[in-house]
Amino acid sequence: MWHERLSEFVTLFLVVNPIAVLPVFMAVAGPLDRPVQRKLALYSVAVAFAVLVFFMFAGSFLLRSMGVALTAFQISGGIVLFLMALAMVRGDSFVPADGSANPMSLAVYPLAIPKIAGPASMLTVVLLTDDDRYDVIDQLRTVGVLAVVLIIQLLLLLAAGAISRVIGNAGNAVIGRVMGVLLAALAVNMVLTALVVWLGLPKL
Repeated sequence: MWHERLSEFVTLFLVVNPIAVLPVFMAVAGPLDRPVQRKLALYSVAVAFAVLVFFMFAGSFLLRSMGVALTAFQISGGIVLFLMALAMVRGDSFVPADGSANPMSLAVYPLAIPKIAGPASMLTVVLLTDDDRYDVIDQLRTVGVLAVVLIIQLLLLLAAGAISRVIGNAGNAVIGRVMGVLLAALAVNMVLTALVVWLGLPKL
């Protein structure tokens, strides 16, 4: 029993990749005050948790009822990730020029979706809680594992302010752009992987 939960934890941790969310969070939350940054971290993790739990219990049914193939979902998610990565590379700010920002709107996009609860995370939780293989008890256990992963994510986001102060604005800018390039590569790989499956081509 415990080894199944451990396997789920490792899988979800690698897919969510809490460490990779940090540069995006710093790019989004950098211009905001500390209390707003904390609120943004809480909101983004809460929204991501709600979205992923929804996909655990209804994602497979929703995609089937809409006639959406998993490959199409993966391609669309890769495009969204690429657009966000492009904004990071250009150094675009997600906060309005006058400094005003609604933490809830920033928490939903780009943090909760598509960075924390991205297409890969959504597909992973659908597969981990497949109705054909797992009952409600197993699904609830997976929800608990997801909660542990996202608590780790929340702790890292709450520490982002301290990390940002250590590396400074220049460090923030460099890391943000480098991670933007890597995120763009990940997005392109996500799209190409889906196309390989769809077209039956050799693996990349």
